[in-house]
Amino acid sequence: MNKLIDKAAVLLLCIAAFSFSEEPWAPVAGLLMSAAETALQWLYAGSAVSYGSILVFSAMCLPFPVLLCAAPIMLYDASCEKKPWLAAPALLGLTDLSGFTSGQLVVITVSLAVTVIFAVRLNSLEKTVDTLSSLRDEVEEKNLLLKEKNLSLADSQDNEVNLATLRERNRIAREIHDNVGHMLTRSLLQAGALNIINKDEQLRQPLAELKDTLNTAMTSIRESVHDLHDESVDLDAAVRESIRSVDSRFRVSFDNDSEGELPVKLRLCFIAVIKEGLSNAVRHSDGDRIMITLRQHPAFYQLTVEDNGSCPERLPAGSGIGLQNMRDRAEALGGTISFTPSADGFKIFMTVPTER
Repeated sequence: MNKLIDKAAVLLLCIAAFSFSEEPWAPVAGLLMSAAETALQWLYAGSAVSYGSILVFSAMCLPFPVLLCAAPIMLYDASCEKKPWLAAPALLGLTDLSGFTSGQLVVITVSLAVTVIFAVRLNSLEKTVDTLSSLRDEVEEKNLLLKEKNLSLADSQDNEVNLATLRERNRIAREIHDNVGHMLTRSLLQAGALNIINKDEQLRQPLAELKDTLNTAMTSIRESVHDLHDESVDLDAAVRESIRSVDSRFRVSFDNDSEGELPVKLRLCFIAVIKEGLSNAVRHSDGDRIMITLRQHPAFYQLTVEDNGSCPERLPAGSGIGLQNMRDRAEALGGTISFTPSADGFKIFMTVPTER
């Protein structure tokens, strides 16, 4: 809008300059030429068409000096294109002013001065707009970074809360096991001793019931402590703890894309298989890398543990109780597990169906 107002003002000044001409065709020709040139610059700004129109119309001022009255609009358009030299041919015509009236010279001079002021103001405005756009982009970028940091901080806080919860569960489980469990054990021994030394037949039945009750309580405590401990097992934390214990000659990677909390039995199975796989790699592999990958598919989970050491193509007969334990764990969950030795390394591949 600012450009349109500026062009309209400069164009009116050019028309005023043409009105002083003694040639009757000059105002019409000048107006048409000025309108055509500025329209082309407006429609094709930044292109060769715009540059060419300014240059051609500027050059026409040399054979037709009267057209110099339109020099201000050409200078303004050339300034809009950041190429003021395009109006140089028209300005060169100002070296011979003999054909102009004093009124025309005054109007042309004022028009050029106003054009320069408009061009400087336009340039300053565009720089301000560019600066504001740059600041807006910078603020937007910083807002996005701040949002990412906030999300990261929230995740970190959630992890800290989760770890604190797990530690508290483990502490409670230990307290129950060490205190309540020991007292129940002592009570069972005391009840058994009383039953042995008891001579009163009337007390034999109550003492037997007391012992059964204490046995039931002990079993319940053991199951509760066991479940509480199992629920507190964090798969990622347990795997990374196992990785930290691996020989420094290995680079170990762990890629887990499972979503949500896995069932307890599944977590314990995966942790046991990964620990056994790491242990076997440390003992038998001559490689330097171990890759652990856990994938969750719609119908099953997939776990792979592989190293890059060279292995015989066949496993020795009756190879290892550790491999058998892994087979048993997979079968207990309805899954399958395979062991693939090759010249490129040893691979454990396990699949377990998801619970329906």
